[in-house]
This record gives sequence, structure tokens and C-alpha cells, in this order.
Amino acid sequence: MAKLISYPLSVVYYLFFGSCLVVFDGLQRICFTFSVRAHKASVVLLNFLLLRCLNILGTRFKFDMPFSLEKGQSYIFVANHQSTYDIPPLIWCFRKIHPKFVGKKELGKGIPSISFNLKNGGAVLIDRKKPKEALGQIKAFGKMLSANKESVVIFPEGTRSRTHQPKAFKLGGLKELMAVMPDAKLVGISISHSWKLSQYGSFPMGLGAFVKLKVHPPIHFSSDTVSETLEDLEKTIKANIED
Repeated sequence: MAKLISYPLSVVYYLFFGSCLVVFDGLQRICFTFSVRAHKASVVLLNFLLLRCLNILGTRFKFDMPFSLEKGQSYIFVANHQSTYDIPPLIWCFRKIHPKFVGKKELGKGIPSISFNLKNGGAVLIDRKKPKEALGQIKAFGKMLSANKESVVIFPEGTRSRTHQPKAFKLGGLKELMAVMPDAKLVGISISHSWKLSQYGSFPMGLGAFVKLKVHPPIHFSSDTVSETLEDLEKTIKANIED
């Protein structure tokens, strides 16, 4: 019955979702001509509205972050990746510091709003088929972030798990970021239940998902303990993913 109901609700959802992307594609371009700050504001508003679109499907969100982020501090946010719908809540949750993303190059063209933001908002888009080139891009990206005291979000699984079972973390890109961002702090994020939104594929959408983001306390790291630190971080993230 739930899947049957999801068909008409999914149509309504996609109408609102698509309209937001099209409208904000133009709005972002206008804001971008004025200032970086105006562009950031448009991106934050877009993702707030995308969360409201997901509410049409009965989706709820819970952010569990029992601490405040420091101003002027760089962070490397490390999260598991269950679906495309991990992104809007992350952008909204961390809107005050507006972290950049490590994404795949395919997202850089053809998607209203999203492609423009990734190409012009400071993200790095890598070719997963060229790992050596990708690592070089991530290293240069990390140096820029470190110099500007900015933050980054990376999904070390490399792709969406599509279930509650996370994939093994690929740590090459993360290690490159840590090497060139020695003053940053690592922050693990456990994302639960966002996969349920795509449990039937792209259509219909899943109903009633309770998406939870548990943000773990920041971790200092040193070059001498990178492997041990990342091993512990991976365990912490995965141990807090709900079935």
C-alpha cells in the first residue's frame, strides 16, 4: 500500500523538486554576478527548500551535533554515503561554514542548480576512472582550503552504498587532504536511513524516511598517527549507522 501511495506523491515531489532546481539555477547565476556571499545565500535557501520538498514524502530529519563549530577553524567532514539525498541536509546543517565538496565529474554538467554550484562554488570534481589524477586534484584542492581556512566534505566510500550497509572506505583522497591540511580537525558523520528514499530506484520515491545525521566530536590528528586515526574514525562512523 505504501508503495502504491508513493506514486502520486512522487509526481508531486518531482514537480516541486524540479521547479526549485530550475528556478535556482537562474537565481544562482544572478547572485553569483553580485558576490560570493550572495551566491552562498542562494545555495543555502535552495537546500532548505529541497528539504521541504522531501517533507512531501513524509521525510523527517534529525541533526545530532552536541557541540559548536569554531570560527576560523578548518574541518574535514567524513561521512558515509547512502543516497543523493545526503547532500541537502549536510549543506543545511553546516550552512554557517559552507564546506566544499569532493564530487565526481559527472555532476558538473547537465543538472540545473547542482552543476552550476559545484563548478562555481568551490568544489573539486574528480574522474574516478583516473585515480592518480584525482589524488593530485584533491591535494591541490586541500592546499587551497588550508590557505583559506575553509572546510570540506568527503565520502570515502567513493559511491553510494544504497543500503544501510556501508562500503569499505577508500582512504587515499582523505589522506591527501590530511597531509595538506595539518591544522584541520576531522569530523565523522554517520548518516542513517537516507537510502530508504531511493529504495525503489528513482521512481517512485520511498515514503516516511527518518533521515538521521549524527555528527561526532572533532578529532585532532598528527602525521604520525594518520592510519590509526582513520581506522578509529571509520569504526565510529559505521558503528553509529542505524539499520
